[in-house]
Amino acid sequence: MSDPIPVLTIDGPSGSGKGTISRLVAQRLGWHYLDSGALYRAVGVAAGWADLDLDDAGALVRCTFDTDIGFRESAEGDLRVLVNGHDATDELRTETAGAAASAIAAIPEVRAALKDRQRAFRRAPGLVADGRDMGTVIFPDAPFKVFLTASAAERADRRYKQLKDKGVSVTMDGLLREILARDARDASRTVAPLRPAEGAVHIDTTGLGIDAVVERVLAVVAP
Repeated sequence: MSDPIPVLTIDGPSGSGKGTISRLVAQRLGWHYLDSGALYRAVGVAAGWADLDLDDAGALVRCTFDTDIGFRESAEGDLRVLVNGHDATDELRTETAGAAASAIAAIPEVRAALKDRQRAFRRAPGLVADGRDMGTVIFPDAPFKVFLTASAAERADRRYKQLKDKGVSVTMDGLLREILARDARDASRTVAPLRPAEGAVHIDTTGLGIDAVVERVLAVVAP
């Protein structure tokens, strides 16, 4: 019997650097990459297009099953996300989509519906999976697990700079409140709450550069 395809899970709260670090680590390893948050954001965007009530769990579950989500790489090497055939990448990165994803992710039936889609990303030679429950729920058998974190103030500052660079009008106070609220929702939900997986290596990215964090994560795979 052959060994299972290796998986590196990288979990952590919003703004901890999971996406950037996971993509770079996947490139360095030559492995596939899963942005699990994009799946939830895609459902959130589709729900917004359909003008669904985020408190209507039944409608959101139906939306999850009905939403076609695809990924493709642009000519510049960026990962683009297609929602029902439309490129929704930029819309997925908004705070509105993030808040919708957090609310949707608290619905057990939605999480169950997306579980198989996420596990299907596990292909040779390996997978780097970025999210909030990758190591605890989706790939509990993963041999490599990391939990990234950073102070709420630093995470708000990072998001502020990202959005200002895109020309989006935001305030630091507003972003900090949104991050703290999302942290509370993600940690307190009854299904797959945000928490470090057993055996995960904790890495606090506060004050660390991207290259330094990448090297620390790579050391978990090949110490």
